[in-house]
Amino acid sequence: MADLNAVLDDLDAESGEVDALVVDLPDERWSTPTPAEGWTIAHQIAHLAWTDDKALLAARTPDDFGAELKRALAAGENYVDDGAAELAATPPARLLQRWRDGRAELRAALAAVPAGEKLPWYGPPMSAASMATARMMETWAHGQDIADALGLTRPPTRRLWHIARFGVRTRDFAFQLRSLAPPTEEFRVELTAPDGDTWTFGPADAAQRVTGSALGFCLVVTQRRHPDDTDVEATGEQAREWLGIAQAFAGPPGTGRKAGQFT
Repeated sequence: MADLNAVLDDLDAESGEVDALVVDLPDERWSTPTPAEGWTIAHQIAHLAWTDDKALLAARTPDDFGAELKRALAAGENYVDDGAAELAATPPARLLQRWRDGRAELRAALAAVPAGEKLPWYGPPMSAASMATARMMETWAHGQDIADALGLTRPPTRRLWHIARFGVRTRDFAFQLRSLAPPTEEFRVELTAPDGDTWTFGPADAAQRVTGSALGFCLVVTQRRHPDDTDVEATGEQAREWLGIAQAFAGPPGTGRKAGQFT
């Protein structure tokens, strides 16, 4: 089981890294398009702030989250985009401060969640540690969009372990999201960490296998790179199918990135 405080510390570090990408940007650069169609850098930060607000609602008043789910269902597939677009109109300095304030409130709220309690979400309910990991996954992924828009390369860190583990744990969710029956057996996932260590998930003798760098795997499960544009390889039909649909984030099936987009 993940240590909540350790995950929250890593979430703070990941948020700080993304914050540093935008803190000195002139206001006009916030309108720079990112690889997410229709989303600027402002949309990316706005989405992080918006989603932190929803996670805060789940952590502080979980009984009220049913009404949020009803709003999301009524709004349809544009719900997330509309939320980002609304906040993206905020002047950059105010938007950045809003995200900072919201993520600080969220950390405090998640730290106060009783052990063993599950928080409601748009996907399956999650523990506070899993919610913090999900926020780290989104922060890292949307930070990647910002870095790509600015033509920057971010050195990978050991914080990717949380995202890789989350990507493995959401395997069945990706299949169910597309009305596909999840595989009945575990896969073996072997990843090379940024420091050269090997991270492994699943039984060593599994027939279905995924190997590659931790960075490449995280880019695939967050749909920031097409699998063909990474060093990630799959052995077995089901493993190959998974790489094509892997999705660590909640919501409708994502469209991902086209092959060759970043080569």
